[in-house]
Amino acid sequence: MKAFLIDRYGKSHGRIGEVPVPQLGINDVLVEVHASSVNLLDSKIRKGEFKLILPYSFPLIMGNDMAGVVVRVGSGVHNFKAGDEVYARPPQSRIGAFAELIAVDESALTLKPKNISMEQAAALPLVALTAWQVLVETARLKKGQKVFIHAGSGGVGTIAIQLAKHLGAFVATTTSTSNVGWVKALGADVVIDYKQQNFESVLRDYDVVLNSLGPVELEKSLSILKPGGQLISISGPPTPEFAQEQKLFWGLGWVMRLLSSGIRRKARKQDVRYAFVFMRASGAQLKKITALVESGVITPVIDRTFPFESTAEALSYVERGRAKGKVVIKLI
Repeated sequence: MKAFLIDRYGKSHGRIGEVPVPQLGINDVLVEVHASSVNLLDSKIRKGEFKLILPYSFPLIMGNDMAGVVVRVGSGVHNFKAGDEVYARPPQSRIGAFAELIAVDESALTLKPKNISMEQAAALPLVALTAWQVLVETARLKKGQKVFIHAGSGGVGTIAIQLAKHLGAFVATTTSTSNVGWVKALGADVVIDYKQQNFESVLRDYDVVLNSLGPVELEKSLSILKPGGQLISISGPPTPEFAQEQKLFWGLGWVMRLLSSGIRRKARKQDVRYAFVFMRASGAQLKKITALVESGVITPVIDRTFPFESTAEALSYVERGRAKGKVVIKLI
């Protein structure tokens, strides 16, 4: 089968090549991939930024989102059958969605929403699960609370805004001048044009911040939170708790303790809780997201669609940071 893979780490590496069909485990589902989507995580993996905590071997098939049709199932699989339309974010240890076929543990899969296309479904899993695990699982966001979501026009931001509004929160976000009206249409109550205003000068007394940007924005976010608020980052720095969850060796845990010590100390000083969320695969949570998509609460946002042969170009486009929503790769 054909797949987009890398033979070593590096920003410009990647090629389409022939690889064996994946081996099917007892609890695996073999899926013919119709569409995938590109995330900044793909770029970071390709550059080797996660090689200490995600020790992949080469050649490595890239891709963290997929939608497609079940070809066959392992002997222990009872919830899926050949012909089912499914979607998933594969477990982080077994990525490989930029390929004609992928074997996915059934625990990561769920049936595709009936009211959207394969391309729209492929745009959802990683960003929707990230938003869910930040807002529902970690923040436990409640009706009437105020949440600030950085980068509202990005992949995570577009879904997080819609989910937060569904949960009954008051939502503020940032975007560039040309996207202000478009992001308001997603449901945000306050949209700050970061080219004209500094969010830390405008916002006050927020309950939750979802940070997806760098250390400067992370630290500035502390000033807008009320005592008892939560600063939740998906871009780091990672915490000692994350090291424990990932079962990393003690040396890496010490490094993560050191990396996050500054922001954790400043958060404690302001009576704010800091947490780092590294999204994990979950078919059960994705099933709940499917219900929200089918009821019209959440709508996938697609910027551009590239053919499979242009996967490298799609990665480069996402790395430029200008996409509104998700960038999709169409295989079928």
